[in-house]
Amino acid sequence: MEPADTLAVTMLAARYAHSVDRRDATRLASLLTPEVVLVLPPELNGADAPSELTGRQEVVDSVLKSVSRFVVTRHVLEQQTLETISRDGARGEAYCTAHHIYSRDGGHRDARIAIRYQDTLVRDGDTWLFSRRELVVDFIEDVPVTLSAPPGPAV
Repeated sequence: MEPADTLAVTMLAARYAHSVDRRDATRLASLLTPEVVLVLPPELNGADAPSELTGRQEVVDSVLKSVSRFVVTRHVLEQQTLETISRDGARGEAYCTAHHIYSRDGGHRDARIAIRYQDTLVRDGDTWLFSRRELVVDFIEDVPVTLSAPPGPAV
């Protein structure tokens, strides 16, 4: 992968996290192919097996609905590996610690999830997009937190 492509894919993952945290449906949709597939593990879908969401609108609606119940979310990206499949295709894995802050008993808690996104990416012109994201949960922890300020405005 060329350095410019590596940077573009890294920024794609960052924009995805930012779009989810800011509840920005338009921007989130712009990062996905029309036929995108999102695979949710049992830990996140409430079922006994992984489930698949297919299509840009279904993925956007589902993702934003799933985070809408939280006071704030914060997806912190960590290392990312990339492998070229073709001139216009790549696979990668991005580590993320996803913070999901919710109210309970007059305070706040963080349902913190260690995720690995296993991604398939395609280039559309000069733009890289997600064509598939499969979430793998390594562990979940739930801890008390103190909010120092309300969530800030979208940037």
